[in-house]
Amino acid sequence: MLDGLLYLVVRALVIFLQALPLAAVVRFGRAGGSLAWWLDGRHRRVALANLERCFGKEKSAEEIRALAVENFRRLGENYAAAIKTAAMSDDEIRAVLEVSGLENFDPAPIGQPPRSVVIAVGHFGNFELYARTPLFAPGYQGATTYRGLRQPSLNRLMQSLRERSKCLYFERRSDAVALKQAMQRPGVMLGLLADQHAGDNGVRASFLGHDCSASAAPAVFALRYDCPLHIGICVRLAPGRWRVEYSAAIPTQHEGTPRSAEEITRDVQRAFEPAVRRDPANWFWVHNRWRLPKN
Repeated sequence: MLDGLLYLVVRALVIFLQALPLAAVVRFGRAGGSLAWWLDGRHRRVALANLERCFGKEKSAEEIRALAVENFRRLGENYAAAIKTAAMSDDEIRAVLEVSGLENFDPAPIGQPPRSVVIAVGHFGNFELYARTPLFAPGYQGATTYRGLRQPSLNRLMQSLRERSKCLYFERRSDAVALKQAMQRPGVMLGLLADQHAGDNGVRASFLGHDCSASAAPAVFALRYDCPLHIGICVRLAPGRWRVEYSAAIPTQHEGTPRSAEEITRDVQRAFEPAVRRDPANWFWVHNRWRLPKN
C-alpha cells in the first residue's frame, strides 16, 4: 500500500517537472534543497561534519555553514534537473551540455570502432548527464552499473527515465554476465561511480587529506579488459548548464607491467580532489565518505 502510494507521488512529481521549462525546474529544485536543509537534520549534520573535516583549517564556521546550505540547494537543483534532462531530446541536451577532454581518448583506427574506455565518475553536478556524453563521441556506446531499488515499481520508473539516454544499464548484483559480454566489444564507454564509501572490501586511500574506503571497480575493469581509464567530472557552468570534463588517462601500467588496482585506485581518488576544491558545493557532501575498511 505504502509502496504504491510512494510510486504515485514520485510519478506525479516526474510528470510535473518534465512539463516545466528547465529554468523553472532548476528554481524548483533549489527551493526544495533549501527546504531539505531545514527538515533533514541527519544529512545536515553529515554535510557540516564532512565540510569541517576537509575545510575547517581554511574556512570559518560561517563559510562552512553557507557552503553546506548551498550544497543542499545544489542537490535539489541536480535531482530536479536530472528528471527534466532525462526527457530532453538529443538536440535539447546539446543546447545545455558541453563535453571537453574527448581528445584524451585513444583515436580510433581508420574504419574501425574506437577502443573501449572505463570512466571513473563522481557525484558532481547533474551526474545523470554522464550517460548522454556519447552524443558528443561518435562510435561510443555508453554503459554503467546501478543498484536496483527495493520497490519494484519505483525501480522500473527510474530505469524508464534512464534508458531514454540509450545508455546500457547493468544491475550490479544480477547482470554480471551481460556486463562481461558488453565489455568484450569495442567502443564501450563504461562509467563507474567511484567517489563514495566502498565498505570493508574497499581500498584504503586518502581523499581530501583523510583516509577512507574507495571503490577499486574502475581500476579492476580497466585492468581486466585492457581499457584506458579516465576521470569524468560534471561541472555546473550556470543554472541549467553543464560541462562534462574527461581527464587524461590514469596510468594502468608501468614499464609494460600492470600496476596494482590499489595504486590505480589511489590515483583516481587524488584526481577527484581538484574538482571538489574548485567548486565544493558541486559535490555530494551528505554522504559519510570517511569510514575506513576493516581489512
